[in-house]
Amino acid sequence: MAKLWFKFQRYFRRKPVRFFTFLVLYLTAGSLVFLHSGFVGQPAVSQNQASPAAGVPAEGAELPFLGDLHLGRGFRDAGEASSLARRYGPWFKAKDGSERTKLGDYGGAWSRALKGRIVREKEEERAKYIGCYLDDTQSRALRGVSFFDYKKMTIFRCQDNCAERGYLYAGLEFGAECYCGHKIQATNVSEAECDMGCKGERGSVCGGANRLSVYRLQLAQESARRYGSAVFRGCFRRPDNLSLALPVTAAMPNMSVDKCVDLCTEKEYPLAALAGTACHCGFPTTRFPLHEREDEQLCAQKCSAEEFESCGTPRYFIVYQTQVQDNRCMDRRFLPAKSKQLIALASFPGAGNTWARHLIELATGFYTGSYYFDGSLYNKGFKGERDHWRSGRTICIKTHESGQKEIEAFDAAILLIRNPYKALMAEFNRKYGGHIGFAAHAHWKGKEWPEFVRNYAPWWATHTLDWLKFGKKVLVVHFEDLKQELFVQLGRMVSLLGVAVREDRLLCVEGQKDGNFKRSGLRKLEYDPYTADMHKVISAYIKMVDAALKGRNLTGVPDDYYPR
Repeated sequence: MAKLWFKFQRYFRRKPVRFFTFLVLYLTAGSLVFLHSGFVGQPAVSQNQASPAAGVPAEGAELPFLGDLHLGRGFRDAGEASSLARRYGPWFKAKDGSERTKLGDYGGAWSRALKGRIVREKEEERAKYIGCYLDDTQSRALRGVSFFDYKKMTIFRCQDNCAERGYLYAGLEFGAECYCGHKIQATNVSEAECDMGCKGERGSVCGGANRLSVYRLQLAQESARRYGSAVFRGCFRRPDNLSLALPVTAAMPNMSVDKCVDLCTEKEYPLAALAGTACHCGFPTTRFPLHEREDEQLCAQKCSAEEFESCGTPRYFIVYQTQVQDNRCMDRRFLPAKSKQLIALASFPGAGNTWARHLIELATGFYTGSYYFDGSLYNKGFKGERDHWRSGRTICIKTHESGQKEIEAFDAAILLIRNPYKALMAEFNRKYGGHIGFAAHAHWKGKEWPEFVRNYAPWWATHTLDWLKFGKKVLVVHFEDLKQELFVQLGRMVSLLGVAVREDRLLCVEGQKDGNFKRSGLRKLEYDPYTADMHKVISAYIKMVDAALKGRNLTGVPDDYYPR
């Protein structure tokens, strides 16, 4: 056999033209066999079906199931279908118990077309495309919540997020931006202007440059609240100039929280203020900043249409934040001219740097940069992430570095410090679960957590000590103070950045403060992961940092850092 094979090889090596001729014939024969197999599989037709008179089914006879007439690879007889039913399980049977094929699972252009139509019909049940609309960064067409994903945005994802929050419309723009709203406040434009493909879905259109592909959402449950859930803000004293502070007012004899929230949502206002039998709508402004909450007993007048809800009084208002997004602070861009100084936003990992960047971008209207490149953050809308940190186009630079050389490269810094117990857990969650995910239980109970604390806890202390020692013009901001006094602390940060910001814009930031970078808290550990030895070591580091801060006439660490 081997000798024959060598003779065969030598024959074609001497005359390569014959070899190629043989190869072409072989491929042609294979193609013919393949094409033939597509036709021989046509379903067998019984004599009754073959006759013209049998074109109409007899009275009482069932119409043939479409799957049994599958083009290309039909079943020759009931035995073949029966064997496949045993192989693929109970889905292979019809409602009446007869055996049928699953539509679309065995190829064929016709079945694929039918399957595509079914998918489209299901999509139409969820949302209906209504057109391409003009969008303006200063006056959005859809003024509800928004989110970006420059890598994985799809039409379904945008629709799902908007529907989940109770919105009526979902719009996609720039192939990666999703906007929700209850009302379209823009003009319709030519379909040709929505010409950008979705970043996460080839073949689908996700708007264009300042153009929205808008869908009307068909809510699956009639019981779903039309305008989603509102957030309770508290009880507040009536503002001095009511008509300027809250420009929309409506009398409501049968007042309820839902009615007032629905009215303000429909009018596209983020605040709904209940005042007994009157509903007021507006924005948080210096005339009505929502900073001085009153005792809720002052607002404890029951709603006329809701027995268990308070609707406020003419003097003290119950205030809710609607699902309408306050767009006064949503515009962002790169610096118009190259910055003459590099300002660091420095923190230990897990100390809230990403959240602080979100706040700074909303407050200043300018993108923040990064010493690193995190693709997931860029995809979520941090467009300065791609710029080199020395580009000068961003308002400040995120960094976790703590060496002298790296610190001295910056002209000024905002140093964000967080409780080490919380910071270490946040960074551990990020390392094993992503920016807003969680580490698995096995990671906390395994060797990863003790090793992580052993390596990272000293870094928490040295990071702060190094920036205090080598940094130029360092502004210390405690994460806990930023959460409690956002308006004041953010004002300090913006002042260091050299940007003049109106108070109304900072009030807008307060309403959007969480963004998309806050863990839900639903998976908090039910136990303390820190051992007694860990507590002892970390407490020593806390005292070291506290002494260093006080040694520079700065406020020491907050009281809740220790004891725990």
